[in-house]
Amino acid sequence: MPVKSGKTRFRRVLLKLSGEALMGDKSFGIDQKVVEYIAGELKGISKLGVELAIVIGGGNIFRGLEASAEGMERTSADYMGMLATALNALALQNALEAHGMPTRVQSAIEMQELAEPYIRRRAMRHLEKGRFVIFAAGTGNPYFTTDTAAALRAVEIGAEVILKATKVDGVYSSDPVKDPDAKKYTEIAYIDVLKQGLKIMDSTAISLCMDNNLPIIVFSLMKRGNIKRILDGKKIGTLVKGGVS
Repeated sequence: MPVKSGKTRFRRVLLKLSGEALMGDKSFGIDQKVVEYIAGELKGISKLGVELAIVIGGGNIFRGLEASAEGMERTSADYMGMLATALNALALQNALEAHGMPTRVQSAIEMQELAEPYIRRRAMRHLEKGRFVIFAAGTGNPYFTTDTAAALRAVEIGAEVILKATKVDGVYSSDPVKDPDAKKYTEIAYIDVLKQGLKIMDSTAISLCMDNNLPIIVFSLMKRGNIKRILDGKKIGTLVKGGVS
């Protein structure tokens, strides 16, 4: 069991990574340097007494929604996207374990030679023992994104927060790359995210978090040390929560 330091802001968290985050500067696939960087950022978290679960997308390999728009049958396209998340999960598991962090991959679709089936109580037991758990294959259902899978799994395992890793340093009123007048929010309410159509996570995921009062912290993954700063209680990125921002 990990030593509970009592000094961290959260005890159990779910980290949401996009598949694109693993792509780095490549146009496709997995950049091993980026995977190693992420593993390095996560190293030592269990020693802080923090239990970490991870949901990872597959957009660096295959995007079901885009394939569907180009004529592929949506259900088949989404299942292919789920398989892409499994590839990313195995790559991240390999990097984490190379850094000495015991990790389990649990899949929402059966692939017994590669991953455990998703079983909620087993996942929670792994977390309690100080193992990282990577949830692959989304929810296991077509028409649901990995954002929704992250919200669902976070609620199921009793996570206290979702850490949404992105390429920007928080939530803005518009695209800060295209709009120099874009306003960054320190805090914003779930309902305002939905009303303004801000692309933090899809509307199903935001609604699920809102219904269960599960906060989301949106932050830059590429600024070294940000995850530890959040766990230490520092205000990093944007906090999405209930009430009026």
